[in-house]
Amino acid sequence: MKNLKYFLSKLALLITCCLLFSALGCAPAMDCSNLQANESCTRVLFIGNSYTYVNDLPTTFMNLARSGGHKTEVGMSAQGGWMLADHVKSSDTIAKINSEKWNFVVLQEQSEVPAFQQSRSSEMYPALRVLVGDIEADEAKPILFLTWAYRDGLPANGMPNYASMQAQINNGYILMSQAFNVPVAPVGVAWQNVRNQDPQINLWQDDGSHPTPEGTYLAACVFYADIFQQSPEGLSYQANLSTDVAHDLQQVAADSVFNGQWGIP
Repeated sequence: MKNLKYFLSKLALLITCCLLFSALGCAPAMDCSNLQANESCTRVLFIGNSYTYVNDLPTTFMNLARSGGHKTEVGMSAQGGWMLADHVKSSDTIAKINSEKWNFVVLQEQSEVPAFQQSRSSEMYPALRVLVGDIEADEAKPILFLTWAYRDGLPANGMPNYASMQAQINNGYILMSQAFNVPVAPVGVAWQNVRNQDPQINLWQDDGSHPTPEGTYLAACVFYADIFQQSPEGLSYQANLSTDVAHDLQQVAADSVFNGQWGIP
């Protein structure tokens, strides 16, 4: 009887621990360790600046992907204010590209460069020529991160409001996509769609430039749809946003990706 009571107490403790782990979200790991023969892993490297590292876009994307059942790992090379031309000269960025067998490498240009023809020609195009070549040589797929415009545009440079600056950014990324035959993640397009459809959702921080957690979550949803060619609608990971806001951002991201020519070729 004593042994039976001991066994039952241990069993109860084990059940309690299992329930606790479940409540804490300790589901089977979705990283890329211990892959089975029939399993695949998606490894994504993000290269950019503060638009990438504020709120940790790579981790937000990874958590979203894992909630969708995708074994995923991410990396990041991002410095505040950097252009892609700075990354070309960075031994750390080049080493990061060569450090893993990445499936995708995301390239985010500085926020203003794509909006100006001269800057695209003198800075963005030469940098992409080097980076795209290196990425494709490693058998990874480059993706251009089409960013959002400033909330108030660039009035001093002929872009008096958000819409006018976003139009120039869109045009710049489309031209670069065509020049290098690489796909685009249309985060800025989704941003504009949220602004038009759900203006109560604030995507910008007070500086009118950097993303709020909502803005970063929207970007992650766009990358999910673009990379996996699946809608993020209904995914359980919400990054501490309300269910309604997360669902709205998931829906707009899916519509923005699948209603345009943005997908992975």
